[in-house]
Amino acid sequence: MALMDRYTAQLAELDIARMFGNDFFLTWDKTDDELAALFTVADALRTLRENNLSSRIFDSGLGISLFRDNSTRTRFSFASACNLLGLEVQDLDEGKSQIAHGETVRETANMISFMADVIGIRDDMYIGKGHTYQKAVSDAVRQGYADGVLEQVPTLVNLQCDIDHPTQCCADLLHVIHEFGGAQNLRGKKIAMTWAYSPSYGKPLSVPQGVIGLFSRFGMEVVLAHPEGYDIFPEVEELAARQAAASGGSFRRVDSMDEAFAGADIVYPKSWAPFAAMEKRTELYGNGDTAGIQALEKELLAQNADHTDWECTEERMASTKNGSALYLHCLPADISGVSCERGEVAASVFDRYRTPLYKQASYKPYIIAAMIFLAKVKDPVRMLELLERKGRVRQMG
Repeated sequence: MALMDRYTAQLAELDIARMFGNDFFLTWDKTDDELAALFTVADALRTLRENNLSSRIFDSGLGISLFRDNSTRTRFSFASACNLLGLEVQDLDEGKSQIAHGETVRETANMISFMADVIGIRDDMYIGKGHTYQKAVSDAVRQGYADGVLEQVPTLVNLQCDIDHPTQCCADLLHVIHEFGGAQNLRGKKIAMTWAYSPSYGKPLSVPQGVIGLFSRFGMEVVLAHPEGYDIFPEVEELAARQAAASGGSFRRVDSMDEAFAGADIVYPKSWAPFAAMEKRTELYGNGDTAGIQALEKELLAQNADHTDWECTEERMASTKNGSALYLHCLPADISGVSCERGEVAASVFDRYRTPLYKQASYKPYIIAAMIFLAKVKDPVRMLELLERKGRVRQMG
């Protein structure tokens, strides 16, 4: 059997024509077939690299990255994904651009896109801003193409916005799929997406929202847990409930970390800021109130300090399914006694799961590459077959 046969056979059964020439904003924009194709192509690209075969589908071109929040994993994953497919990465540093001089979104989007094949944007800190900005960039480059300014339309990939973190959550799910031996084996499994204490800044809502917005599509028992006042977008909770019902699973929200952990197959303890506080931050940002934003951060940390007992401990892990639930985190985690005095997770738990956590993170470059691949390749089956047939060795030696 040829290396790509398993993947091409899976892809041939899926209706994915709509992915070609399209962007990747939110996981719930995509059909079940399209998500299946994403995971299949990610695995295919990883298999090519594991066998030292080139997966370059571009001879030239740019991947433009714009990070409006700090990043390690996603930044390097985007660069790795672009390079894997043959693109060179160029960061847009807004501080060194003309944006500060009044350059519009439409102008910036076109000026950076002359030879760009993909634009990756992280804009996650302000409610109502990130997803809206990404849409504005996409609309601008599509208009630029229609006007004859751009030769091609660059694909936009959401590297995290105020609503969803699709590259992270899809990487999380692909890791889980491999750990449990296939997506079909996730049905009936319990995942606890829980808030956890952090002594650091008020973190975005997009990871917990992305997790419940994606995992609820696979027939799982999805439990969202947080202290009173740490609500997420109500629209995303409603979406998760609808998707869970449609997939034969369930969704519920509880205010007890212990209840969420009990009998769980998977736990995802992660800090986030309250929805109401994120709305307030957005208002302060719109008013240019830097002092107000700093004061709000202090309020959030003080509020967090009332819930230091929301920690992923050995005792809580012992209450999970057979005492051996899969522990997930998007990293970096606030580790008690290591990166902080008290944090999201006990050091002994984190150390025990360090290798699986790194494996979890390792899927992100391939997920991003698959997003680009499926948006740029009209016939993915033929392209995967071609890459294997060419057999171009990636590394000589």
